[in-house]
Amino acid sequence: MASTIDGRRKGACLFCQEYFMDLYLLAELKTISLKVTTVDMLKPPPDFRSNFEATPPPILIDSGLAVLENDKIERHIMKNIPGGHNLFVQDKEVASKIENVYSDKEVASKIENVYSKFKLMLVKRDDASRNVLQRHLRAINDHLAQRDTRFLTGDTMCCFDCELMPKLQHIRVA
Repeated sequence: MASTIDGRRKGACLFCQEYFMDLYLLAELKTISLKVTTVDMLKPPPDFRSNFEATPPPILIDSGLAVLENDKIERHIMKNIPGGHNLFVQDKEVASKIENVYSDKEVASKIENVYSKFKLMLVKRDDASRNVLQRHLRAINDHLAQRDTRFLTGDTMCCFDCELMPKLQHIRVA
């Protein structure tokens, strides 16, 4: 998705940023060739409009195949993109460390929970919601400090990091 500032820069869509990070990491590892095309959703080009008019971003096009839904994009990266399966690690320690703060058992939903707590804090603007967000952020920070790694599951990025980093950037900017 293109930025609403000028229609050319990368925009602020969390999902677009997450999948871009996944794919860029694979491109850096030279397992894929990556071309990113931003689209100003307010003024999409005619060819985009005719093919994807009602489809919100992100849209992944791989060898002519359009993948349009978030869960299908993630599955496509994992199963069809060379090296993609390596991004989607199952790390029980990450899951259990973060589970202590969250009631949910899935790491992805826990990371998502950070952003929902952030949005709630922006709406409520009270100490209670700020404290809940800070508790979630501290749990992630404590995990990283205890594990002594650069990323959630080790010294290389994985899908958890690619999902968390855009959310942290939105929090940082706000």
